[in-house]
Amino acid sequence: MTSGGVVEDEKNRSVATDYQHQQQPPHPPPFQGVSNYPPPQQQPPPHGYPQPAQPYVSGYAVNGVTEHDRLPCCGIGIGWLLFILGFFFGAIPWYIGFFLFLFSRNPREKPGYIACAIGAVIATIFIVIGAVRGSGAWS
Repeated sequence: MTSGGVVEDEKNRSVATDYQHQQQPPHPPPFQGVSNYPPPQQQPPPHGYPQPAQPYVSGYAVNGVTEHDRLPCCGIGIGWLLFILGFFFGAIPWYIGFFLFLFSRNPREKPGYIACAIGAVIATIFIVIGAVRGSGAWS
């Protein structure tokens, strides 16, 4: 090996390194659409598709009003407590619940009071029928 051979190796190395360091041509920009076409508009999704979730509201949301208080009587409310007690105490709590329903302003208590009112009406019908049949007036 002569000194000429060493020079040839250096030339080959420089050619290989020059090829590796050449810059590649830049990529063309992505297709942006036709220049005279209007950009897409934001439209609400059509009805029937899932809608985004509503923001979280702490407490109970009733008719747009949030209430943070717990209902009394273990969280079931006075109306439902009176309805349950009406089965054990002969419908008297149902009449109390009916009168509370007439003067109540709390919308969260009203379902229990309505149940008491229905129970009071049905109990009154049974009491009247039982009193009439027991007297022997129609026999």
